Amino acid sequence: MFRNQYDTDVTTWSPAGRLFQVEYAMEAVKQGSAAVGLTSKTHAVLVSVGKTNSEFSSYQKKIFKVDDHIGVAIAGLTADGRVLSLHMRSECIHYKFLYDSPLPVGRLVVQLADKAQVCTQRSWTRPYGVGLLVAGLDETGPHLYLNCPSGNYFEYQAYAIGARSQAAKTYLERKFETFPECSRDELIRHGVISVREALAEGKLNGSNCSVAVVGAGEAFSILDPKMVQQIIDSLDDKNEEPPADVAPVEGEQGAVQDDTDQGVAPMET
Repeated sequence: MFRNQYDTDVTTWSPAGRLFQVEYAMEAVKQGSAAVGLTSKTHAVLVSVGKTNSEFSSYQKKIFKVDDHIGVAIAGLTADGRVLSLHMRSECIHYKFLYDSPLPVGRLVVQLADKAQVCTQRSWTRPYGVGLLVAGLDETGPHLYLNCPSGNYFEYQAYAIGARSQAAKTYLERKFETFPECSRDELIRHGVISVREALAEGKLNGSNCSVAVVGAGEAFSILDPKMVQQIIDSLDDKNEEPPADVAPVEGEQGAVQDDTDQGVAPMET
């Protein structure tokens, strides 16, 4: 995208009917580190990869707890995500005080979308440059929502946002039919594998990977880095190797491609 005369503020429409400031905010989400969300019949899982400015600094926090039954994973501007997560916490506390019951996930997502939409029609504000995957559990079961800087929101069974998220979406598209029947641990493993697919450089470990889970009988919690490292190590130990009794076809190289890269149509963004 390039600067033009129609992107000086968020209230200026282009002749093509576009709001460039909103599109720039959406682009900020694509530049953020990857985040993945998945749901089964009983659980919802969030997995994200943190960024670090240098080898001497800690990784940025990408998953935030909102309430005992709701949490968010972000991609984009971390500061904007932190502010929105604080707003969500305030809404949950206010609802709990008034009605003495947890705030339904869908209602909180609508309130968050309304807050984001206001910033797309006032010239003295800018859109939030962050996308949020909202995972939660209410009376109707586990839910996963995507909130965009434009004020739109969508419910998904599984989704990925951030840089190189298409690789994670490809994996999710192939496996999503098995997610409803997955156990808690299986769902977490699928989330970690999909994030690993989207990792641009470096190696996934307990320091740069965050995993959170909420489910029936289990409050929203972020797993300890040591536990995350154990999950990653178990995935490395279970890597499939080619059978010894299968001989390579003549005229082909001996390399065996992983089935995760064959015949997969990319998901729409």
